[in-house]
Amino acid sequence: MSASPVRSVLMLCWRDTGHPQGGGSEAYLQRIGAQLAASGVAVTLRTARYPGAPRRGTIDGVQISRGGGAYSVYIWAGLAMVAARLGIGPLRRARPDVVIDTQNGIPFLARLAYGRRAVVLVHHCHREQWPVAGRWTGRFGWFVESKLSPWLHRRNQYVTVSLPSMRDLAELGVDQRSIAVVRNGLDDAPPASLTAPRSAAPRVAVLSRLVPHKQIEDALDAVAALRPRIPGLHLDVVGDGWWRRRLVDHAAALGISEAVTFHGHVDDITKHQVVQRAWVHVLPSRKEGWGLAVLEAAQHAVPTVGYRSSGGLTDSIVDGVTGILVDDRTELIQRLDEMLSDPVLRDELGRKAQARTAEFSWRQSAAGMHAVLAAVQSGRRVSGVL
Repeated sequence: MSASPVRSVLMLCWRDTGHPQGGGSEAYLQRIGAQLAASGVAVTLRTARYPGAPRRGTIDGVQISRGGGAYSVYIWAGLAMVAARLGIGPLRRARPDVVIDTQNGIPFLARLAYGRRAVVLVHHCHREQWPVAGRWTGRFGWFVESKLSPWLHRRNQYVTVSLPSMRDLAELGVDQRSIAVVRNGLDDAPPASLTAPRSAAPRVAVLSRLVPHKQIEDALDAVAALRPRIPGLHLDVVGDGWWRRRLVDHAAALGISEAVTFHGHVDDITKHQVVQRAWVHVLPSRKEGWGLAVLEAAQHAVPTVGYRSSGGLTDSIVDGVTGILVDDRTELIQRLDEMLSDPVLRDELGRKAQARTAEFSWRQSAAGMHAVLAAVQSGRRVSGVL
């Protein structure tokens, strides 16, 4: 990574990778932060506390500062930023050249404290997800995301993770000349998991947080529909979240409890071992910024089937080449049936998916982010895929 005037970076995110509800967006920030730290940049992450989490810590060179809960994290981070400008508080030593404000629907409004040094990181827009938050909370959240934030940050640099997300931001009024695309990287899979045998019986894997917009119910429905035609079909759900009980109950209502394993939150080696056994990976999410799980499955030559309307999957999946994109649940079931029943198709998609993973690394992603931060540090804005 080339030298630049960027010496210190403050990252703001509602969760970190240790949070029980942490997912792909948190992994993205942590991996890039670790790469920046390894290059000599002082990196601080401000995030929420959760049971068992200390107020301070260090993960892969990234200094972690925690405070607040699911919603109060924004308030406490805002106070910490203001205090830091006065030389006091938990962030007083950060002294960032650039701030990465991760907008998971709601921004931290770092611009109010740091002006144009704030970079807005958006994985995807939340239009389809806000209704889950309730009528009034959803309306307020969507107003902030679609109106207030684009206006407030009209002179700030944006970063997103896929071309579909870039287009969504442009539709909200964000100047496309200020949107850079820095895609996800990829951790190396444990070597032992790559040589483990594929399951003799048909298995489908889902790697996801268990929340409503991930629509894991569609994967359960697909398994229930296909089991009469594909004996022994089993679904492995890797991940956890507050929607888990609903999914367990849905599997029971479908009569497939014995055909589904809810693994919960597992370590990295276990996750890769589960994926290596699978024949196909299903990602039925309503909305994705990119879909890191697509590449994690691809490392094992396991192709993914997911929804075209999710946005980000149209970037992480090359339709008909590294996986299959579908338009509705009926087609999801049909194409999953085809992939499970046709080993030639499945192996061809998996082989090409695995070959494509060579294009992605966290070092490359961090280099792209570093270029964005350096541009902002020098008073410029950048656009396009980096």
